Amino acid sequence: MIKSVKWFFVVLILGSLISLSFSKESVPAEKLKLGDEAPQLMLCDSVQLLNLHNAREGYTLLSFWASYDAASREKNAALAHLAEKYSQIKLISVSFDRYASVFNATVKQDGLAESDCYVETDGSDSEIFRAYDLGRGFKNYLINSRGIIVAKNVTTAELASFLN
Repeated sequence: MIKSVKWFFVVLILGSLISLSFSKESVPAEKLKLGDEAPQLMLCDSVQLLNLHNAREGYTLLSFWASYDAASREKNAALAHLAEKYSQIKLISVSFDRYASVFNATVKQDGLAESDCYVETDGSDSEIFRAYDLGRGFKNYLINSRGIIVAKNVTTAELASFLN
């Protein structure tokens, strides 16, 4: 009886070790982390160069979205309207729409300041899409005056709390 119990535990331990070796999932590391310097924005193959380093003391909120993604569009509009109320924050809103006409109509419909909105018509093929690791969903980044990422994926409540 003791021999069979001993073999049972040996088989159980071996089985556990084998199953653990197969269950390791490879989770890709995030490209941009808090404290990293934000990559420069080169939109539409260097046609538009946007400076993320704010000369005044304050923050730049870099928001990525697309008109076809309702959640990112709604979040971008809410953040844009909140940013208008604070002088210490500048919003740069970047859309990944393929057609400028769709982008322009969306900006007007959402009541966004056209001077703060840009379109990247290369979409997911663009360098900025890869640099900001947007393959796993649209994001936003709060960047300080030195170009350092201080927060990611902030909500309107978090941004208001941060600025107060």
